[in-house]
Amino acid sequence: MIRITPPARLLVPDDTLPAEERGRRVHDVTLSAIGLGWTTRDTRILQDVSLTLGRGDRLAIVGPNGAGKTTLLQLLCGMLQPTAGAVSLVGRPLASMSPQERARVTAVVGQSDRPDHRISVRDYVELGRVPHALRGKRAQERRLVDDALDQTGLAALASRAMGSLSGGERQRAQIARALAQAPRILFLDEPTNHLDPLARRMLLSLVAELDVTVVAVLHDLHLVPDFATQVVVLKDGRPVASGPVATALSKSVVRDVFGIDLLRLPHPNEDRELTVFDVATHL
Repeated sequence: MIRITPPARLLVPDDTLPAEERGRRVHDVTLSAIGLGWTTRDTRILQDVSLTLGRGDRLAIVGPNGAGKTTLLQLLCGMLQPTAGAVSLVGRPLASMSPQERARVTAVVGQSDRPDHRISVRDYVELGRVPHALRGKRAQERRLVDDALDQTGLAALASRAMGSLSGGERQRAQIARALAQAPRILFLDEPTNHLDPLARRMLLSLVAELDVTVVAVLHDLHLVPDFATQVVVLKDGRPVASGPVATALSKSVVRDVFGIDLLRLPHPNEDRELTVFDVATHL
């Protein structure tokens, strides 16, 4: 089980929160799942997942194709209803929260988001404020959108049409829209798909600097060590390892689950370790 709840400052001003949540300490804001599972048409897709995350944790969900990664993310954010177990968000049962209540504490960047190519970047990012409609002052709403654009390096592109952006810029716009929601928890489903290697690193570096809990499905193992604080490894719908990166992604786990070798080598020019996933010996 993953159980880390470090102190950190809130991303959003206290006066933007519902009255009953103002003044809460950060360690009260958690995501937890107990015995989570999902079965459809007599086929068990996912089973026996338990985890607890605190604010500032970054959980990477990894595993081979068909292991249940996206299913787990969808169960954790409320897009799917579990057939076993339960999920809690910010101390409340997920099943008791309305879609609008969930949207006030979570934001999801999925693989299927296809914004109208004619809409401006600013208008697209402003959509993140919809769950908070009529809850804040207009100046405050504008400030949150401006902050999201600044954090993602898109302020200079705010008037551009979404259809004119590169793949990396569109991904950053999706992150900006999610940040405009002022979430406590950010869910990302393979956010680096279709990006070049540098754009992948830049996007995850951006996310890692945010003061929110992050749950991300990642396909590329090379990205995990520098991004995640915690990992859950799935195989055939079951968690086979979880915990800090060095523990969950052990040599034996990587070889058993992915069929490749893991090497940890000293960097030739810097005082740090390189994590290498080697497939050559298995070809």
